[in-house]
Formats: sequence, C-alpha cells, structure tokens
Amino acid sequence: MTTTQQGHANERFRFTTFCMYFALIIIELILSCFKEKPPFFSPVNTDPNPCPESASGFLSRLTFWWFTSMAILGYKRPLEDKDLWSLNEDDTSKIIVQRLSKEWDKEKAECKQKEDVTYMKKSNHALNHVGDGPEEAEVLIRDKKRNRKPSFLKALLRTFGPYFLIGSFFKLIQDLLAFINPQLLSALIGFIKNKDAPAWWGFSIAALMFVCAVLQTLAVHQHFQYCFVTGMRLRTGITGVIYRKSLVITNSAKRSSTVGEIVNLMSVDAQRFMDLMIFLNMLWSAPLQIFLALCFLWQELGASVLAGVAVMVLLVPFNSAIAMKTRAFQVEQMRYKDSRIKLMNEILGGIKVLKLYAWEPSFSEKVLEIRKNELRVLKKSAYLNSVSTVAWISAPFLVSLTTFAVYVSVGEKNVLDAEKAFVSLSLFNILKFPLSMLPQVISSIVQTSVSLKRIQQFLSHDELDPNCVETKVIAPGSAISVTNAAFSWGKELKPSLKDINLLVPSGALVAVVGHVGCGKSSLVSALLGEMEKLEGEVAVKGSVAYVPQQAWIQNATLKDNILFGQALNEQKYQSVLEVCALKTDLEVLPGGDRTEIGEKGINLSGGQRQRVSLARAVYSNSDIYLLDDPLSAVDSHVAKHIFDKVIGPDGALKGKTRILVTHSISFLPQVDHIVVLVDGKISEMGSYQDLLKQNKAFAEFLRNYALDDDIAEDEPTMLEDEEVLLAEDTLSIHTDLADNEPVTNEVRKQFLRQLSVISSEGGECPNKMSTKRKVCEKKPAEPPLPRKNPNEKLIQAETTETGTVKLTVFWQYMKAVGPVISLVVCLLYCCQNAAAIGANVWLSDWTNEAVINGTQQNTAMRIGVYAALGLLQALIVLISSFTLAMGGINAARTLHAALLENKFHTPQSFYDTTPTGRIINRFSKDIYVIDEVIPQTILMFLGTLFTSLSTTIVIIASTPLFAVVIVPLAILYFFVQRFYIATSRQLKRLESVSRSPIYSHFSETVSGASVIRAYRRVKSFVDINDLKMDENQKSYYPNIVSNRWLGIRVEFVGSCIVFFAALFAVIGKNNLNAGLVGLSVSYALQVTLSLNWMVRMTSELETNIVAVERIKEYSETETEAPWTIEGKSPPEDWPSKGELEFVNYSVRYRKGLDLVLKGLNLQVRGGEKIGIVGRTGAGKSSMTLCLFRILEAVKGEIKIDGVKISEIGLHDLRSRLTIIPQDPVLFSGTLRMNLDPFNKYSDEEIWKALELSHLKRFVSSQPSMLDYECTEGGENLSIGQRQLVCLARALLRKTRILILDEATAAIDLETDDLIQTTIRIQFEDCTVLTIAHRLNTIMDYTRVLVLDNGTIAEFDTPANLIASKGVFYSMAKDAGLA
Repeated sequence: MTTTQQGHANERFRFTTFCMYFALIIIELILSCFKEKPPFFSPVNTDPNPCPESASGFLSRLTFWWFTSMAILGYKRPLEDKDLWSLNEDDTSKIIVQRLSKEWDKEKAECKQKEDVTYMKKSNHALNHVGDGPEEAEVLIRDKKRNRKPSFLKALLRTFGPYFLIGSFFKLIQDLLAFINPQLLSALIGFIKNKDAPAWWGFSIAALMFVCAVLQTLAVHQHFQYCFVTGMRLRTGITGVIYRKSLVITNSAKRSSTVGEIVNLMSVDAQRFMDLMIFLNMLWSAPLQIFLALCFLWQELGASVLAGVAVMVLLVPFNSAIAMKTRAFQVEQMRYKDSRIKLMNEILGGIKVLKLYAWEPSFSEKVLEIRKNELRVLKKSAYLNSVSTVAWISAPFLVSLTTFAVYVSVGEKNVLDAEKAFVSLSLFNILKFPLSMLPQVISSIVQTSVSLKRIQQFLSHDELDPNCVETKVIAPGSAISVTNAAFSWGKELKPSLKDINLLVPSGALVAVVGHVGCGKSSLVSALLGEMEKLEGEVAVKGSVAYVPQQAWIQNATLKDNILFGQALNEQKYQSVLEVCALKTDLEVLPGGDRTEIGEKGINLSGGQRQRVSLARAVYSNSDIYLLDDPLSAVDSHVAKHIFDKVIGPDGALKGKTRILVTHSISFLPQVDHIVVLVDGKISEMGSYQDLLKQNKAFAEFLRNYALDDDIAEDEPTMLEDEEVLLAEDTLSIHTDLADNEPVTNEVRKQFLRQLSVISSEGGECPNKMSTKRKVCEKKPAEPPLPRKNPNEKLIQAETTETGTVKLTVFWQYMKAVGPVISLVVCLLYCCQNAAAIGANVWLSDWTNEAVINGTQQNTAMRIGVYAALGLLQALIVLISSFTLAMGGINAARTLHAALLENKFHTPQSFYDTTPTGRIINRFSKDIYVIDEVIPQTILMFLGTLFTSLSTTIVIIASTPLFAVVIVPLAILYFFVQRFYIATSRQLKRLESVSRSPIYSHFSETVSGASVIRAYRRVKSFVDINDLKMDENQKSYYPNIVSNRWLGIRVEFVGSCIVFFAALFAVIGKNNLNAGLVGLSVSYALQVTLSLNWMVRMTSELETNIVAVERIKEYSETETEAPWTIEGKSPPEDWPSKGELEFVNYSVRYRKGLDLVLKGLNLQVRGGEKIGIVGRTGAGKSSMTLCLFRILEAVKGEIKIDGVKISEIGLHDLRSRLTIIPQDPVLFSGTLRMNLDPFNKYSDEEIWKALELSHLKRFVSSQPSMLDYECTEGGENLSIGQRQLVCLARALLRKTRILILDEATAAIDLETDDLIQTTIRIQFEDCTVLTIAHRLNTIMDYTRVLVLDNGTIAEFDTPANLIASKGVFYSMAKDAGLA
C-alpha cells in the first residue's frame, strides 16, 4: 500500500518538476530567438559598418529579418557604396584564398610525393631485375594509375565542401516536406466528403498545411543561401588563386595563354562555377523527387502513371533539341550584331566626312541591311522560343490528360474521384520542376568541367624559381655577379644567353650594347630572375628598380604611377619630375600630376610613358637600376637631358649601380664599362677606349651606327611619335608654320619629309596623330586657353537613371510594339488562362459525377471535352507567344530605325560634345536589351501575372469568403515588392560597376608582372586585388540576401493563401463538393512560385525598360535642316559659274560660344583660285564648314551663283560642292565603295579618276583591283595613299567649286605636290578655295584672303599683299618666301 502511495507522490513530484522544466525550456527557446549583446570582454569590433547578420538571433537569420533595414533604406533613397555592409570575415578574400591555396598546395605536395615514391619503386625494380616476370608489368600498370596530376577539384571540395553540405541537408528536408502537402490535400478532400467528421480535424489539416508550407519556404531559402554563398566564395577563391598564380608563372607559361585568356579564366570560368553551385544539389535531389513522386502516384493511379511519365520523358529531348537550335541561331545573330556595331563605329568616327560628301543614305542602307538579317535570325529564334514555351506550359496538362485517359479506359471500375484527380495533379506539378532541371544541370556540369580543366591547367603551369638569383651572398665590392651562367626563356627552348660571366662593381654605370636580338633585354631579365637558369650562379645584392623597354603604366593618376606605393616626399618628388623632364608635360595634361591615366597609358605619348616609367625607378631610390633602353622612345634632346640629369656620371643616380641597355652611341664615352653582346654571348667588355683599341666587334658596331648617327645629328630628328605630336602642336595648335616662327624653308622641308617617313611607315604614329588632330578640329575656334575654367566641360557626364521608371516609357514601348498588338496579346493571355481554368473546372465537375454500380457514365465525352479545352489552351499560348515575339521584333525594328535615322540627321556639334562610346552603347547594349531581353521578360511577366490572377479567381469562385483576406495580402505583397525592387535594382547597379575594375586591374597586372616582381610589390598588388574583389562581393552579398528576403516574404503570402483556401473550405464544408475544394486548394498550392517570379520579373522589366528610354532620348535629339526640300531644289547644272558671295555673314560653333566669323563680306568670281590663310583660330576651317552648312549662320547669308544656300536642302547643297578634307577618312569595304558608294559612275570613270590621282599603278597591281578591301580606317593604305583616294573622290565628283582643306603635317611633300599639280590641271576652270598652311602652295593663286580673329584682315593678289608689307608679308617673311 505504502509503495503505491509513494509511487503516486513520486509521479506527482516528477510531473510538477517536468512542467516547470518544460516551461523554462520554452522560455529559453523564446529568449534564444532574440539577438544578444557580445560578452563584456570580447574583442572590440572596429568595423565602421558591420553586417548585422553576425549579431542577429536565430529567428532573424531563418527569416532574413536582419536585411530589412537595408530594404527600407534602399526604398527611401538609392543606395550608395557607403551604405553597404562589410563582408563577413569568412567571406573575405584573405581567409578564403588562404584556405584554398593551402589545400591546393597540399594536393600538389601529395602528388609530388607519390611521384617520387613511384620513381623509387621503379629504380629498385630495375636493380633486382631478374626476368621479365609478370610483377614488372604490374608495376608499370600501377605506375600509370599512380602518376596522377594534382586535382584542383579535390582542393575545392576540401575547402568548400563541408559548408555546401549544410545547404544540401536543407535541400533534403525541403524535398521531403514537398510531398506532405499533397497527402494533406487528400486528407482534406476526405474530410469534406465525410459529412460527420469533427470540425477540429478540418482546422488542424488547414493549420498543418500552413505550417508545412512555411517550413518548406524556410528550408529552401536556407538551402539557397548556403549554395549562393558557396558560389560567391568559389568565385573569390578561384579569382584570388588565379591572380596569385599569374604573378609567379614563367614566361614560357605566359606565352601559352594570352592575357585575354587568363582574364577569361577569371571572369567566365569562375562565373560558371558560381552558376553551377545553385543547381548542383539537383543532381541527387531531382532523381529523389522523381522517385518519390512516382511512388505516390503509383499508389493513387497504379500503372497508368507510366503513360504520363512517358510523355514527360519525351518532352525532354524535344526541349533540348530546340535549345541546341536556338544556340546555333544565337551564334549567327552575334555575327551580324558584331558587324553592325563595327560599321556603326566607323560611321560615327567618320560622320563629319559623310556629312561633307552627303553620303549618309548609302551608309544608312548598309546598316539597315545588316539589321534586316539580324532581325531575320531573331525572328527564327523567337518562333523556336515560343514553341518551347508551349511545350513547357502545356506539359503538365498533357501529362495529366494521358494519365487520366489511360486510367479511366484501362478498367471499368477505375473511378476518377476528386481525391485521385487533384492529388495526382499536385504531384505532377512537383514532378515538372526536377524533370526540366535535370538536362540543364547536366549541361551546366559539362561546361563547368571544361572550365575546371582550363583552370587546373593554368594553375599547374611552371612557376619562376624565387631562388635562381642569390640575393644574400656576393663577392665584396660588387653589386652584381654572374658566373658561367646560361639562360633560356623556357625549359624546352634553346638557351638565349650562354657562358655569361659578369662582375659589376657597386656604383658602376655599365652599358650593354649589341645588334637587335642579340640578347640585351634577356640579360636584364636574367638578372631579375625572369628567365630559366640552366646552369651557373647569379647574385644581385640590394633592392632593384627596373625600367622595361615597353613602359608599363597603371590605370591610376600620374602621381601614383611615379610613387608606386611609396610614401610621398614632396621635395624628392619635385626633383624627380624635374630630372625626368616631366614638368612641361604636366602643364599640358588637363589635371597636372593628378591626371587619371587610361589603361595601358592610352592618353600619354610613347615618350611620356617612358619618362614616367623612369621617374618611378628614380623615385624608388633602389640600389641597382636595370634600364632596358629607356632612351629609345624619347627624342634626342630629351634623351640627352635625361642622360645628363639622371643616368650619367653626374646625374641623380650617381653612386648607384646602373645597367643601361642602349642603342645611342653618343653616350658611350661617358660610361664606366661597356658590355658587348653578340648572339647571346658576351664578346668583349671594358671601357670605351679599351674597346676601341681592340678593334673587334664593338668597333665595327660603332662604325655601322655612327654613320646613321651623324646624319641624325645634322637635321632635326623627328622620328619618335612624341615628336610628331610636338610637330603637330607647332603646326596646328600654337601657330601655323607660316605665322611667326622663323623656320627656314629648307629645314621645314626636311622636317616634313621626316614626318612623311613616319606616316608611310605607319605603326603607332598615325593613330596618335589623328587623335591629336581631331582635337584641333573639334575646337578650331576656341583660343588654346580653355583649361583655366575646369567647369566648362566639352563632354558632359552621362546621366544614370535612378528611382522608378515612368509609365510613359512603358507606353512608348507599347506604341513601338503597336497598341493593337499589345491589346491582342493581353486578350490572348486572358483566353489562355480562361481555357486552363475551364479544363480544371471541367475536371472537378467530372470527379463529382455520381458513381453508379462502381463506374462513371460517359467517360469518353468527359475525356474529349477535357482534351479539347487543354489543346485550345496550348493553341492560344502558341498564338500569343508568336504575336508577342512579332510585336517585340517590330518594336526592335522601329526603335532602331528611329535611332539610326536621327543619328544621321544630328548636327555635327552633337558629335563634338558626345563621346562615340556613349552613342555606340545605345546601338549595342540597349538595342540588345530591346531585341532579346525585354520580350522574354514580358512573356514571363504576363505568364506569372495571369497565373496569379486566375488562382485568385478560382479560389474566390469556390469559397467567396476568400475575398475578405485578399486585400490585406495584396497590400503586404505590394509593399514587399516595392521595397525589394528599389533596393535590388540599385544593388545590381553597384555590383556591375564594381565588377569591371577587377578585370582591368588583372589584365594590367599580367602585362606588368615583371615590373611588379622587380620592385617587390607582389604582396601589395595581391592586396589590391583582394580589396577590389571584396568591394565587388560587398554589393553582391546583399544582392543574394535580398532575393532570399523577398522569397521568404512572398512565399509567406503564398502560404497564407493556401491556409485561407483550406480554412474557408473547412468552414463552408456543408455547401461545397469535394471537386471544388480540390480545385481551389491545388491552385493555391502552386501560386507561391508564380508570386515569387512575378516580383522578379517586375524588377527585371523595370531595370531593362530603361533601355527604351535611353534610345528614345537619342532618337529625339535636335536634327539639322532637311536633306532635300520639295520644290526648292536648285537647277540640275547648278552651280554653273561657281560664284561665291558672303553677305554680312556671322557664325558660331555652338550656342554660348563666341562668334567665329564676324560680319564677313566677300565676293569670289567664278574660276578664281583663292588661298585662305591666318593664325590658328582665325576662322579658316569655319569658312568651309559654313559653305557646307555644317555650321548654320547666326546672321547674314552665303550665295552661290545667286542662290541662297540656306534655302535649299542640305544634300542638294553638299552634293554640288567638292571637298578634299584635311584628314583622309576611309571606311572598311572595297575601294570602289570608298570612291563611289552610290554606284553612280562607270568603271571607266573610276579608273580615269584613279589614273589622274596617281593611284592607278597601285590599284591595278592588286589582285582584286577595284574590289581591293580597305581595312577599318584604311589602315592598309599609307596616309599619302589615303589622301590620294580623297583626291580621286574629288575628281570623280568634279563640281564647279572645290574646297581644299590642306593637310597639316601628316602628309609628305611628294604627295602634296602631286595633289597640287593635279588640282591645277584638272580644276582649271573651277573656283578653288584652299585653306593653306604652307604659303608656297598659294603664291600663284588669284587672290589671298587673310583672316584675323574672324574678320577679313587683307584680301588681294599675293604680289600686292607682299608689297603692302602687312600681315601676309610678315608670314611670308617667316616662311622665307619674301
């Protein structure tokens, strides 16, 4: 008895304590959901903007609540860099790359060890060699297996695998949860059928459905978070490892892969890994889902499931075939697109010439022709796409149709009731996703494995041996010692340097000389440790500064390029600028030493680059200077200055050890030692005097070079591009040669001849010159002092769109598609969804049909109608996606045509103030978006929108109570969407802005690796790369999280819809049939996906529709006067006399600038030859531009043969005047097209023109004659030949008025004389206006017009002008003509 009492008491005690314990645990659980402060003595976090994730509680992490603050901020105002959170410690490059490198090194070491072991085994075996026993063969086989390459994949798995597996675990949970809801649905339908079931049972089913949906959401987003973060870390890791590797690979390895390829490894291949991570789990999850779904389906419907599955499996190859075909189309379309952009680029480059010649229509036609082909291909791929859309949308329907049809027809007793029908429908919906994903995942894996191979190959390249140059031990008193060394550029190549013995005492200046290719640069590289040392010893004591032959300039300010990571010492810095002759250059550069230098030093001349590179070395204050021919890129007087002030015995570097590779002999007497290299061997060494006495190779070398040197000393050498720029400046920017520079005629002739040598040799110079000259053309009238006011920018910054997109833009796009088509598409979408709903309603009606003695009646009719409705839906989908595709292509066509039309009609001033890149961007990127991105996005958007709508309609129709909750849910949804879109758009923008610096910094590093290594800056460059990578990931990480945040919020709305649909079904169970409940709940179950996509698509659409706005903006810029004016065209033979009259004519370049010509009054009789001279900025070029109405008059007018030119169409005017422009512009295409783009002239006429322009010999020697292909910009013709082509154009057109804008310095005297004589003979009876830069060409003209500051200073015959001792006289005197 007592025991039982005791037991009761015990029980009671245990129960009470358990209750208390349980309560405490619950409280603990609740408390653990909140975020807690860090412990008191934890390390201080110095981070200015830490990510709240690390401090947030468990629930906040599950639901991504911690992101809300950024979403709200992004909604209030566009996010900026400073709003982004710092990366979590584990996501930073430093940590990740370190871990990955460690694993990769371990992997390499393991392989190496195994390799060594196999070698040992082999050799042992060879020793105990008895007979060719079987064991020997066995060893060899084993060897093959053993000797494996280190696998990068293993390293990746070890580094990122464990973290990724956590994500896979969540994926497993989600997969299992996905199958609970169909089971709950069947329970719910059972509950509705059973009228006596208790109400709490129904409510608990509804609650369970909700809980299950929410759990599924949480699991799937945790999974995605882990996957995306793994992907992000992979990209960081791979990029970092590749970057570090690229700094240590040998030269022979570098040769095997170009900079572009290595950058691709970083951008494309690392990106592939990132994309694969997201779907990688589908590899095991898809088969699992398919297996489970089939099991449950089998339970419901038995063997007839297989029919449905067969349909699904058949659709897979169909879809992949379509994908293959689409890819082929894409390649073809890219080809057209590239050629279109290339042509546009040329057109925009030569737009002024097109205007002067009135050639726009011909080129416009060419562009539209390419565009037509491009759109043709687009149309094909759009049709294909719509077919695959149909397959995708009607797949679930076809599957259910076949399954149900087979099920009902197989057995009389098979009854299709609500439970069976709707449970199997929801299972089929689950099946749809893994089946469509599997092929994608597999192809993605194939692509990634290719990438993996490429990365692995790059990472397995040989590295430079850091110990090949000894830096510690060296013979006393010497700085560099090389003994019996041989070097090659790669293990497999033959040595480029042999038997090198060299001792350089500290503080000596050693010159290395020899013929081209004898190994001078190789010697310098060998001392830097850049080459493979085959034998011997090299020792270099102290820090090294290196000036390579091709200067390597970073994309940073000029100052940063010189400091190169050292602290600034102002005094030292100024003196370095002084000795390197950079002071004068700084005055020319727009921002002084703060000028941002473009990639590869694009905005510096060759000489400036070389001097910056030298300045960097001098500033570094090292012990040893290796100078690889730093004087070749600068001209002779600068070279002398640099040698005296920097390198020479009294220069800034005296007392340092200097090795100077040089070609200039004049400096050799001043050096301490000379090393003569012949074919990779040192042939002799010693001082200048010693070597002269020996009379060997060196003396011969001197004799060969001294001859050239003497000649060079006599006349001003102008063979460097630097000097060309100077020449250009002297000739065209500061003064015209004929102004007041006392240059004797003879010297000038030589000078120009030198220039012609350059121009005919081509190479870098012409491009540089033309860029320089373009600058002069663009602002001819502004006096050369515009730099004082920095706010007056010639080029305005481009505006970026922030904030939401205006509705007008959508309306503009609809107008471009065609309002009717837009309406039709919307109607078709309504019909398609109506058909789908109809089919499902019919199904629910069918399931409710009474069962009479175990069978249902008229099943055939039921199946027929169901099939008809479904197929109708498929048909409508097809029609609607076709229509949409057509509309999209229409829009693309009209928008592009409008843009092109406008750009051809835009006045020249627009092109002077807008960078070409910006216009090209409209033609490439924005047109691409309109062609391909927007139609796809709209298709998806409309699809998801109507699906969501039809779901709501179905649920409200079956349970009207649902209408009450729809409003609050819609409001919640709308808010989440607005917050997300605002934030996500800006995050995407920030991400893409911070992405390109990674790649540009990388390609810069690869090209300057030897310099970086020489200055021992590898570590700091790695840090810069890590920083840039982290900057990019800093905006990428919130971007991922924003998607998770959105997903959880939106899917919660979806879960609520499921809950309320089930709940109201339970409440109104008495007046509902099972079929309707099945219908409404199964609709609700699939709504979450489309809600989620709808937000994404809205966001995409808003981001991309901006392209329409940008194109519209450029299609509506102001245009010039019309090309032809009806009823105003001049007579056919106008101008017959060639009389010109300026009446009180004034003009300015652009609004807001001063007048260039002020009240000109001037009459020219027909057939006169007029020379126009004047200082730069006097308005000479403006006169030609006015005749062609490139510039429109402010007041006054010009008459030609009595016709006011302002009253006729531009083309009528321009096609009746002939011009030979200053710089010859050719377009890529045949020579014939360049002479006669409209095919107006016969072959005979063209040959005649070529003969007169002295090109006949050249053209007839070409195999393709008139169809000779000119490359872009006419690069395959010399500048002189291009000028002659322009002359041939003039001869072909031959009108009564010829304007000759004389080329400044680019053209050689010979070509010039040819042109002048041809013009004198051929255009004898025409009026010729010549803008002269050289007075001797116009001394025999009828009259000379001297312009000064936009007014006429003098106008008379040359003889009278010289006699009157005015302005012209002083010019002629300066030119040595008077």
